[in-house]
Amino acid sequence: MVSKVITSAVVAGLAVASSARLAGKSSISRPNIEPYPKTLSHPLPTSPQRNKTCSVTSRGSGDDDASAILQAFNDCNNGGTVVLDSDYTIGTALDLTFLNGVDVALSGSITFTDDIDYWVENSFKYDYQNSSTFWKFGGKDVNIYGGGIGLLDGNGQAWYDQFAAEPTLLRPITLVLDGLQGGSWFNLIANSSDILVSDVTINVGSTSSNPAKNTDGWDTLRSDSVVIQDSIVNNGDDCVSFKPNSTNIVVQGLSCNGSHGISVGSLGQYPLEYDIVENVYVYNNTMSNAGDGARIKVWPGIDTAFEPGLNGGGGAGYVRNVTYEMYHNVNNDWIIELNQCYGQSNTTLCQMYPSNMTISDIYFLDFTGTSSKKYDPRVGTLVCSSSEQCYNIHARNISITPPSGKAPQWICNGFDTVDLEGFNCTSS
Repeated sequence: MVSKVITSAVVAGLAVASSARLAGKSSISRPNIEPYPKTLSHPLPTSPQRNKTCSVTSRGSGDDDASAILQAFNDCNNGGTVVLDSDYTIGTALDLTFLNGVDVALSGSITFTDDIDYWVENSFKYDYQNSSTFWKFGGKDVNIYGGGIGLLDGNGQAWYDQFAAEPTLLRPITLVLDGLQGGSWFNLIANSSDILVSDVTINVGSTSSNPAKNTDGWDTLRSDSVVIQDSIVNNGDDCVSFKPNSTNIVVQGLSCNGSHGISVGSLGQYPLEYDIVENVYVYNNTMSNAGDGARIKVWPGIDTAFEPGLNGGGGAGYVRNVTYEMYHNVNNDWIIELNQCYGQSNTTLCQMYPSNMTISDIYFLDFTGTSSKKYDPRVGTLVCSSSEQCYNIHARNISITPPSGKAPQWICNGFDTVDLEGFNCTSS
């Protein structure tokens, strides 16, 4: 992994894993990274150099280092660098949403304890899809960088095994950026703006027969002006997902493996809320061995029981101006999936209660590669619940080969397909 990070509050050069060991720690300095080649409509704010340093000594033997880490952030707030260059254990929830002008130089490792009873009671809770987290960063102008060797270890195996027996178990997100202006990090970026994530490696997997579940690489929620780039994700859920009220997002240069795709949604889950996703550019990414390549998913207009702990539908809003360009696919089940009936398998109900979410001005451009044998020769599915709620869907230069070598087929329902160039559409 390249030892880069960002300029105005960023996250880079880090690794995230469910279980790992780390060696070769060293002192690191903040790298200089910019969004490239695609950029936002405005430059990210610059971040001044820091004027003090706070190092944290690990207690060792798996003892909780949370209090010492919290003290270092208090001491180095307003212009300092917190140095984490050893092997640390965190067993206490950390609220770091008070930061202003802080760098985090992580050349060591941070491992969260697997004390499930403690974390269920004490992790920070979010109403959206019953999310929770071990710790959260927020404030203004925060840079987190790992020099290519820093590691966050969520210690996920105990959670995967417990979740197999308890499917409503709330499993914490490794780290959340909450209310951060100028900054970034892995898994959930919420209520934040001007974020750059670069050169991060995420590895998630299970060593038992119980799979790792809900392992999104990054989700954006109520956030604006976010760039995620030049990173590697090996997981089993969305590589990146744009949740409600995500605007002006660029995702570029990712290599994703085993995921559910780079996804818009799910949206429209909560009846009293108005969700939007707008101005998203997904450029020059590779997706391998995934359920989907490019995906847009919104709930129908009726309450739907999807799976334990996850149901919804009936919410309103729109998805507008989303582009997927230069997308290379390797053995993906669906190259493109557009679904206005997320969570509802009954197509009759979906048509009777069409989605309140409008999907428009969507562009799929310059797709190459192969689909998997799962649906061969079908390679994609675009199913809308209403042509009034789903329009201006474009596809151009789509060159996909199914394993059989047959002409690729596309399932296209519920919208005007005139702008799908070269698609051989079937109804099912």
